[in-house]
Amino acid sequence: MKRSRTYWGLAVFLLLTASVFVSCSTDDPIDEITETPVPQPGDEEDDNETDNGNNEDTMERHLTITINEMAFTATLADNDAANAFADLLPLTLDMNEMNGNEKYHYLDNSLPTDSYSPGTIQAGDLMLYGSSCIVLFYETFSSGYSYTRLGRIDNPEGLAAAVGNGNVSVSFTIMEKTTRNIDRIHLENAYRMGLEL
Repeated sequence: MKRSRTYWGLAVFLLLTASVFVSCSTDDPIDEITETPVPQPGDEEDDNETDNGNNEDTMERHLTITINEMAFTATLADNDAANAFADLLPLTLDMNEMNGNEKYHYLDNSLPTDSYSPGTIQAGDLMLYGSSCIVLFYETFSSGYSYTRLGRIDNPEGLAAAVGNGNVSVSFTIMEKTTRNIDRIHLENAYRMGLEL
């Protein structure tokens, strides 16, 4: 009887010890932010103290991406890769279709990288795969691949229709982001898409 009680005591001890190890396992999912934040409209900080009123840096943070006569505004990421990409602009790329969710083009030269795995790719993401492949995503999906963020289209509505199913020519230009420019682009796109205002 004493031996049976010892085995039960040992079994309970092992069970409690095992439950402690399982609850502290590194296999548990960890909520981790893996996406590099991209500034949204209205998030610009007042830099007048440091740039003496010359706000060229924030003016160069915005792009116009034109696809089949449809223009989309985009915000560049704040990193070396996005700065190097902006230095190449204006630029028109013949982008190839891949997987029904992205268009890509390999540049002749490499850009700086700071890749990470975003987990979920959003429609409108502009990324760098490796050091020379520009990728414009037009669908949202999960991915285990690593990219360096170049920027994001502010409002990707109509992007999938604009890029279509095959290869497409895409133009990237720096723009001064003003309310008037954005309103003009939205109005032109609405007209092309046949939307009522």
